[in-house]
Amino acid sequence: MLADTNKAIPPRKEISLHHPASAAKLRRVSNEFYAPGDQRAAKVNDLFARIARRYDFLNDLQSFGLHRSWKRRVVQLAQIKTGDRALDLCCGTGDISFALAQRGAETTGLDFSAQMLEVAAQRHDNLKTKHLKFLQGDAQNLPFAENSFDIVTVGYGLRNLTSWERGVDEMFRVAKPGARLIVLDFGKPPNALWRAIYFTHLRLSVPLIGLLFCGNAQAYAYILESLKHYPAQLAVADKMRALNLKNVRVINLLGGAMAINYGEKAG
Repeated sequence: MLADTNKAIPPRKEISLHHPASAAKLRRVSNEFYAPGDQRAAKVNDLFARIARRYDFLNDLQSFGLHRSWKRRVVQLAQIKTGDRALDLCCGTGDISFALAQRGAETTGLDFSAQMLEVAAQRHDNLKTKHLKFLQGDAQNLPFAENSFDIVTVGYGLRNLTSWERGVDEMFRVAKPGARLIVLDFGKPPNALWRAIYFTHLRLSVPLIGLLFCGNAQAYAYILESLKHYPAQLAVADKMRALNLKNVRVINLLGGAMAINYGEKAG
């Protein structure tokens, strides 16, 4: 069952994947699709170009379909009202974008990967969802004016940016006063035992799924590699507070294995 934790956030305590004596391991890159610095965007783009056609199927497989309920939670938190404009960053094949539009928001889905957007466009042609358009672009350099959107979401994308902090800054910049900013991504569970089980799953089971159904274990081993370098839900909450967002919350899913960060731009 899905377990949500929705409460005040204590001061952040870093959760490492390894004993401090092995911290150097975190800095070593062991996946062909992960690269720090300026090469990051090209590597991530290559990754999603390879898996775009099977992305939705593999998401269902590796999460046992639970990712769909987590995305519905994001849309519920968006609190869509008539006339709202929504921006879904790193939209991929469009799950959250479609859901926002179907609730009545004028929605733009933006992604860096042309191949992922091709799949989203095909779904759009089939579903003929109103109030929805897709755009290729960089979540760290958005082509929109300040104070443009009532809702800004990102699902499983912040972790993939060269600078996740820059991504949150851009979310904040284009959000209107009163806008809801919502981030869904892989998390780092606070419970040590559950964290160990979860990371073992990401290290062993998920790459096997990638190998069997995508022909490339590295494509899904990337998830753990990227998570090693991503400070996850507590750091995102810190960043939201630093931007003076109101009602900042961390909603832990599956004991923190996944997490939603929520905040509202001050009016």
